[in-house]
Amino acid sequence: MKFTSRLFALLLAASPAMAADFALNDGDRVVFYGDSITDQRLYTTFVEAYVTTRFPKKNVTFVHSGWGGDRVTGGGGGPVDKRLKRDVLAYKPTVITIMLGMNDASYQPFKTEIFDTYSKGYEHIVQTLKTELPGTRLTLIQPSPFDDVTRAPNFEGGYNQVLLKYGDYVKELASKNGALVADLNTTLTEATKKAEKVNHDQAVQFNPDRVHPAPAGQLLMAEGLLKAWNAPDVVSQVEIDAKAGTFAGTNAVVKEFATGNSIAWTQQDEALPFPLDLDDKVTGLALASSDFLDALDRQIVKVSNLTAAEYTLKIDGQDVGTFTKEQLAAGVNLGGMKTPMWQQARQVLDHIRTHNDAHNVRWRVLSEATYGEYEAAYQEAHQAIGRLEAEVVKKIHATAQPKPHRFELSPKA
Repeated sequence: MKFTSRLFALLLAASPAMAADFALNDGDRVVFYGDSITDQRLYTTFVEAYVTTRFPKKNVTFVHSGWGGDRVTGGGGGPVDKRLKRDVLAYKPTVITIMLGMNDASYQPFKTEIFDTYSKGYEHIVQTLKTELPGTRLTLIQPSPFDDVTRAPNFEGGYNQVLLKYGDYVKELASKNGALVADLNTTLTEATKKAEKVNHDQAVQFNPDRVHPAPAGQLLMAEGLLKAWNAPDVVSQVEIDAKAGTFAGTNAVVKEFATGNSIAWTQQDEALPFPLDLDDKVTGLALASSDFLDALDRQIVKVSNLTAAEYTLKIDGQDVGTFTKEQLAAGVNLGGMKTPMWQQARQVLDHIRTHNDAHNVRWRVLSEATYGEYEAAYQEAHQAIGRLEAEVVKKIHATAQPKPHRFELSPKA
């Protein structure tokens, strides 16, 4: 029996409350400020990728202004007031994140005089931003972890315990200043503890040098920031009753629905899944050791009243997986699977990386230097990279727009 004559489309978009509660709005300009951990452009790029793929209709721009070695007083990019003027204020952001502390605590047991420098310097940063950019929303990030899990602490209690004390202060400072606070330490530390029990060598790769987390570790740090921003967990959810021939969608349009030996429908989600690196074993362990998929990447297909024991799901003719009827009745999460939608999201991530690499060259290499007789050529290069950035940003948003896909669920032969 076919239902293609019922070409009604049912769209139950992400609830207004869910969309309204997310911390970023259409038109926001976000600056990520911090030290070398932010300078890696990993957790920041993952956050940007989430926002771009989950809210493809929103125009949110991102600037990555981390500088290796930074403290609250500044560092290799100059003293803090120069850093703030050139690398934050110049972009007129509406949202700023700040993560400092790894270097400030000086990799030694807690000392009051060192902490006092940190607290006074951090307060100066917050007050400067509030004065120069009134109305800008701040997110203060508690210091990310030093890995005292997979390797023995360097001193009694360990350096991460020192960073946690600094994080407590950051939380208090945020409360006093009406800012949000994000905990990137707990998410990664707890996942590392779980992963350590499964595979020590891979758990070490969450944070290879104990200071600078690798992509798998920074993915979980991104989760911490996104949770602080009240990021929605749902990409889309489609529920089908195979016996009744009824269907409903959340954040998705379903049409051209047909039943018979197989069930088929055309589906267009309002968002894309997260562009995870599904070929990386360390990332796989990070996902298995955390709640990332449930917390941020739920792309659910739920089909009840099936008759066969197992079914194969194809999307646009591509095999996605084989599932039992019990699994399908409970709901299968396509987030974390190699679907055509995931492939599109990976393209978005590639474009984001291209843009951020280009911006880094323009900002770090070309903006501040003087080149004597070559000044004109360097200015031309600066402008050319600026045009490149603008083109890539257009490409990012164009690529992030969801497309319709044909789903087919067939009994396993």
